[in-house]
Order: sequence, then C-alpha cells, then structure tokens
Amino acid sequence: MSKKKQAALALGILGVAVAGSVLMVQLRPDPPTQPPPPQTPLVETVPAEVRSGALAVEGAGTVRAADIAAVASQVSGRVVYVAPQLVSGGRVAAGQVLLRIDPADFQNRVQQARADVASQDVAVLQAQEEATLARREYEQFEERRAARAASAYGGVDDDDYAARVLPPRGEAIDRVPQQDPPPDGPSPLALRQPQLDAARAARQRAGAALNDAQLALSRTVVRAPFAGLVQSETIAVGDVVQVGAPFAQLIAAREVEAVVPLSDDEAGLVPDLFSGGATALVTADFGGVRYGWRATVDRVEATRDQTARTINVVLRVPSPISGGRPVDPGEGERASEPTVILTAPPPLLPGTYVQAEIDGAELDRFVVVPRRALRRDDRVWTVTRDSILSVVPVGVLQQVGEDVYLDAPALADGARIVTNDLQGVVDGMTVRLASRERQRGRSGDGDDSGGDDTGGSGAGNGEAQAANTPRDR
Repeated sequence: MSKKKQAALALGILGVAVAGSVLMVQLRPDPPTQPPPPQTPLVETVPAEVRSGALAVEGAGTVRAADIAAVASQVSGRVVYVAPQLVSGGRVAAGQVLLRIDPADFQNRVQQARADVASQDVAVLQAQEEATLARREYEQFEERRAARAASAYGGVDDDDYAARVLPPRGEAIDRVPQQDPPPDGPSPLALRQPQLDAARAARQRAGAALNDAQLALSRTVVRAPFAGLVQSETIAVGDVVQVGAPFAQLIAAREVEAVVPLSDDEAGLVPDLFSGGATALVTADFGGVRYGWRATVDRVEATRDQTARTINVVLRVPSPISGGRPVDPGEGERASEPTVILTAPPPLLPGTYVQAEIDGAELDRFVVVPRRALRRDDRVWTVTRDSILSVVPVGVLQQVGEDVYLDAPALADGARIVTNDLQGVVDGMTVRLASRERQRGRSGDGDDSGGDDTGGSGAGNGEAQAANTPRDR
C-alpha cells in the first residue's frame, strides 16, 4: 500500500474517533442533582447531672516530716556501741538505745560523789550532837541563874558542901547588882545552830553532786526520743562525740504533713478550713497501684504563696509508715496492672508527691458537666427538644478532673449540654444533634436523611465534626 493510502486511512480513523467522541458527549445523560448541604451546625451533647452532698476539694502537694529531731549527746566521750538500726532509712522504736559512750570516767565520778555524801552525813550527825549538847548546857545555865535570883545558895550544886557554909545569923549578904538585863533568848552561836545549818548545806551540796554524777552516767546511753526513721547519721564505734554535736537526724513516724496549695475559691468550699478538723484523703501511686491514707486538716500556713497567690493547707496524716490501703483510680482514669505484687503496702515518705481530696461543704444541689462544655465568661450551651440552642450563665464551684461542678439553678437534670466548639453562636439558633443524625442513619429513614447527615458533616460544619470525632458520647 502506498504512503498516500496509509495517510488517508489514518486520517479517516482519526475522523471517525473524533466524530464518535462528539456524539457520545452529546448523547450523555445529565448528572443527578443533589440538594445543597444544610448550613445548620451539628453539635455533640451530654446530659447534665444534678447531684447533692459534700463537694470534694481536690489539690496536690508534697509530703514533709511533721517532727525532725537532731539527736546529740549531752556528755562527751568515746563511742563503744552503735545500734544496727542507726543507718539511713533504718527504723527505730521510741526509747531504743542508739549508742553507748564509755562509762568508766562517769562511774568514777559517781563513786567519788557517794564518798562525799557519806562524809557529809557524818559531819551532819556531829553537828546535830554538838547542837543538842549546847542546848542542854544552856538550859542548865538558865536553871542555875533562876535559882540564884531566888536564893543566895539556889545556884549551888547539891554536892558542893563547901559552898553551903552559912554566914552568922542575922548577917545580910550583899548581892552584886546585875549590870545588864538577861538576854531575851539564847544566841544561835551558843546553840551551834549555824554550824548545824552549814553541815546540812554541805550534805545537800554533796547530794546534788551525786545526782549530777549519776545523771551524767545515765546520759552515756543515748536513746531515740520517738519512733521514726533515720534520715541521716554520722557516727561509728570509736568516734569521740562532743556535747551538743548532732550525729543523726530522726523523722517521727507517728505522723507526717502534706502541704496542699488551694486557690481562694477552692479554700472557700471547706467550712472548717481555718478552725481545723475537716477530713481528707491523701493518695499516691506506687508500682502501678494507687494507695490512700486518711488525713485531717490541721491548719493553714501563716503566709500566702507570693508567686501563685494560693493558700497552703497543712494536712496531718497519721501512721504513714504502716502503709496505705489500695484505692480505686478516679473517674476517667485507667487502672494499670501493678508491676510487682507487694507483700506490704509502701510507707508515705517525706518528699512524696500526693493528691488530696478534702471534704468540702454540703450542698443541696449542684450540676456536673464535662470541663470542655464550660465556655468563656462562665456559660454553657444547652439544646432544647426543639433543637434550639440556648446560652445559660452558670457559677463555677470547682473543677475536679475532667468535670466541672456548677451552681446552675436553670439547668435541669438531664439537660443536653453542648460539648463541641461552634463558630458564631447566637442564642436561639437552630442546631442539629449528632446523636439524632446517627440514629436516623441506623434506622434508614430514607435517602434524604442520609444525604443531610453526610452533607452536614462534610460541608455544613467541618470544624464541629472534627471536634466530635475523638470522643463520642
């Protein structure tokens, strides 16, 4: 076949193809028309929950020791014994011996003091006997002086016959007049009373010295002031301790404190905050398990936190070393499997980060909604049965986890609360409920319903639909 014929054949085939294409375009059917997607916003809602009872004021804080003792010796000496429990983290009982100091020097001082006491006892007995003799002699002297005043021979002893020679009858005896009147009473020195008092004072001084020596001997044994944990220690056998130099730090085991900062609004929900006595629950996670300890509000610290402007509430947690009890995780939290099954619950040690739930005021009515449902200026969006959106102002009582507790008398139990975000919200606008759209799609109420749901999700409110996809209530 010649080249001219081949070219003519190719042109003919191309013409037929073009003519067929044009014919097919002209004869194609018109595409089906669909109504435009609705512009009514699609919303996700949850029912409001009306509750009554005590509010749980939640906070977080850190545990610290309620009592810390710096243990020191009251006497100096060489250490001859250290308790095995006197190590960092060791547990000691109240009154347990922590260390002993060489008592030899102190025992010698006790013996010397006892010897001094015995010597002073003898001195006191001697002084008492001398005082007794002095008083007896003074009484005899007074009797003789009284007898001489009554008779010239009244003061002569019965066995002194020479003194009894009487003068001639009728001869008067001149009496020597007394120059000074007799004293009112005996002199203390004559009765040796000051000497007796000095002996007794010396005995008391010797007794006090003996007590000091025995007290110093007893202080060679250092005991734990209370039951607790050893935070630190710097002592060993052979060391020489000095008076007042701390060698260990002990943390009291009877109770610890948890300092929980609260805002003014949160603190205002605890009626017994400043008077103390409100109960609380302190929880901490350990090994995949949450443990709880009962606590009480003890006091409020004297100053505010200058940075956060919060009030520091101090909770008293008794018996933290004995361990807490396992508690269920909070609402919305998943319980994890413990890594290791503990034979005993862990203690609540200082420095632990804890969560606290303080029992707040009793309220007759409050409303619980998700936190994402709370809008700016403390408002929520509700949807009536007629799919009308309403903006309702509320009062925020507190936020607990993913929920918000509201003071909202206008919200009834079960009221539909909008949880997703919308643009250009106007009070009284019409909305579509996502739950109702899904129910229509499952029941198959016709193509129009399905077309509306699809169109609304695709073009009507893309942002709202995207906000609904992570969570479906």
